[in-house]
Amino acid sequence: MKIEEPPVPRMLDVSDDVRAEIGDEEADRLLAGEDAPGSYDCTSCRTPGNSEQERTSTVLFVGEETAVLAFAHATCIPSQVVPVAEEQLRGAVRSITGDNSAGAPAAPIPTSDRQATLGITCGLVLIKDELHPALVVEPNGPIARPGSTSLDDDFLPLLLEHGFTPVRDMNTLPAPIEGWSALLAMGKLHAVLQPGTAGSQSAWWQAHQPLAVSDGWRTAANKARTVLMYAAPSGTIGHQPREDLMRQALEQAAAKGLLVAASMPLAGT
Repeated sequence: MKIEEPPVPRMLDVSDDVRAEIGDEEADRLLAGEDAPGSYDCTSCRTPGNSEQERTSTVLFVGEETAVLAFAHATCIPSQVVPVAEEQLRGAVRSITGDNSAGAPAAPIPTSDRQATLGITCGLVLIKDELHPALVVEPNGPIARPGSTSLDDDFLPLLLEHGFTPVRDMNTLPAPIEGWSALLAMGKLHAVLQPGTAGSQSAWWQAHQPLAVSDGWRTAANKARTVLMYAAPSGTIGHQPREDLMRQALEQAAAKGLLVAASMPLAGT
């Protein structure tokens, strides 16, 4: 006769909000180790975790009709409910779990000898007397097309093909881009999502650590529910310590024809 070992209790944090959504019975099953994985990839920092050995937060992503439970190191983010639009839920979860199998690559893929990463800066941009939350994207090196051996930087052409438009006047709002969104959770930027397949989304850019934003940026983003994204080739913008200097660098890039942009909805809070 085979004796089954009892489940190992998990070191889980289940917030009152999460418990209210999933119910006491399911919450108790999670805490008892019946429905919770031992090991997981942290929703926030994407590194491995183990709910048997370290405090782990339950994070519930909730759409209009569906909900998905994920796990994170308690030292990264607390247990919480993250509202996500239904049409964005699958893409948001895919970006957090790292499953891009149904979507496009997380970013334009450079050739192996020219690896480059995307840097993102958050700031407020003044357009027609109104402050708008903006993301400024600049790679730390040239971006090549997948499989290309060309030395050309294809970062802007790739974005133009995705639907971004050239910026000629920083006082004009960028046009909306279909299927893209910026994912914010617990007041931090987690990812920029792009269209995948069958109406889903995948991560175009994924934060290794959630990117903190200012209170002013978060307030403006939650009010407008829209984020502006500007992008320029490597070496165009640089690190600017103040928003007025960032604005000046963006205007100079636009004047040189080296700036593209789009507006996209905000996912999460």
